[in-house]
Amino acid sequence: MLIFGERINGMFTDIGDALRNKDPKPIQYWAVKQQEGGAHYLDVNSGPAIPTHERVEAYEWMVNVIQEVSELPLVLDSTNYDAIEAGLKVCKRPAIINSCPAEQVKIERVFPMAIQYNAGIIGLTMDKKGIPKDAENRVAFAMELVAAADEYGVPMEDLFIDPLILPVNVAQEHAPEVLESLRQVKMLANPAPRTVLGLSNVSQKSPDRNLINRTYMAMAIASGLDAAIMDANDDDLVDVAATCQILLNRSVYADSYLKVFRAR
Repeated sequence: MLIFGERINGMFTDIGDALRNKDPKPIQYWAVKQQEGGAHYLDVNSGPAIPTHERVEAYEWMVNVIQEVSELPLVLDSTNYDAIEAGLKVCKRPAIINSCPAEQVKIERVFPMAIQYNAGIIGLTMDKKGIPKDAENRVAFAMELVAAADEYGVPMEDLFIDPLILPVNVAQEHAPEVLESLRQVKMLANPAPRTVLGLSNVSQKSPDRNLINRTYMAMAIASGLDAAIMDANDDDLVDVAATCQILLNRSVYADSYLKVFRAR
């Protein structure tokens, strides 16, 4: 189970201000703090803080300032693929491109880029029409992404399928459909693609966010979840991820398993 720390995102006020002012300190603070919390990757997203025409330069700058203080690999998160490529060019370790929907034009841009830079890909189970309501159509989009990976030579272990969880307070019917999608994605290829969720989306604007996140993550891991973009500094949430690994017999039990999980 991989934890992608979510905190370096321009949607957060401190990160947005840091990007606008080119102040590396808040970005570096959260890079170190998330690594200490148990993150295995750092998701990097400028959000709306940077105008589109400035994002190429911004992603190169963000990658460089993060790599001054952390050796964790990065998840470059943007709809601007030129910005992602600028970041990939300066990454010291193989990164993950976040993301690519099941749209041919975007597949043709992203998959060759992944090969060129030895990067992974987060593939979204959606197209221009949006996110499907049911598992069947989510899995159909996943199959298109799996086929693209095979066509372009992207190793299946480098493809992360995201079946796109929505907030439970407005789209409750999606929650079980995403779990079923996770189960079915694991049957699309051998070896199977990996799976990922933007976990915090499930609890947006709900009063019991931490409880919803922890409960849904445990359910998702049992359904085949391999990674989550999540709060790496919610100790209880990270503990749930670690405990799921031993209860599903994916990690060897030791009394120190919580520390071992964070030390990977």
